[in-house]
Amino acid sequence: MQLTNRSNRLLRPARPWFVYMSLLIALLLNYVPFGPHPGFPDWVALVLVFWCIREPQHIGMGTGFTLGILVDIGKSAAMGEHALAYVVLAFAANALARRIMWFPSLLQALHVLPMLLVAQGLRVGVRAFAGEEFPQWDHFLSSLVGAALWLPLTYLLLLPQFQPVDRDENRPI
Repeated sequence: MQLTNRSNRLLRPARPWFVYMSLLIALLLNYVPFGPHPGFPDWVALVLVFWCIREPQHIGMGTGFTLGILVDIGKSAAMGEHALAYVVLAFAANALARRIMWFPSLLQALHVLPMLLVAQGLRVGVRAFAGEEFPQWDHFLSSLVGAALWLPLTYLLLLPQFQPVDRDENRPI
C-alpha cells in the first residue's frame, strides 16, 4: 500500500501577497468569538505552520511574534501568551520544514499535531502562571481538529500555485 498520491506537477512560487492575505484571513477567523466550545482550531497557528514549512525563507519567528501580539490584543489575552506560543511554533516548523516536506499530507498532519499541542500547552502554561486554573481536557481537542484540517488546508493554500503561468488553450495541463 502506497501512502503517497503526489502530483508530478511543479508548483509556482507562492506570491507574497497571497501568503500575507491568508495569514490576515486566519487572524480574522481567530477573532470570531466561538464561546466556550472546544474543538475550534487556532487558525493563525495552522496557517503559520503551513507557511513556515512551505516558505521558511520568508515566514518565521518574526511573523509568529507579530501575529501572536495581534491575537493577544484581539482576544484580550495575557500579553505575550500567543506570541510565545507562535514563536516556538514557527521555530519548530522552520527547523522541521525539510523533513516534513518529504512526507505526504496525511503524515505531515501527524508531524503538525505535536507542534500544535506544544503551542497550546505553552498558552495554558502562561495562563496557569498568571493564576488561572487548568482547563478541561477537551480544550486540547482544537489541536486534533487542526491536524485533521491539515489536508484540506494544504489543498486550499496550494491551489493558486497549481495554475499555469501562461494560459494556453492547446495546453493539456
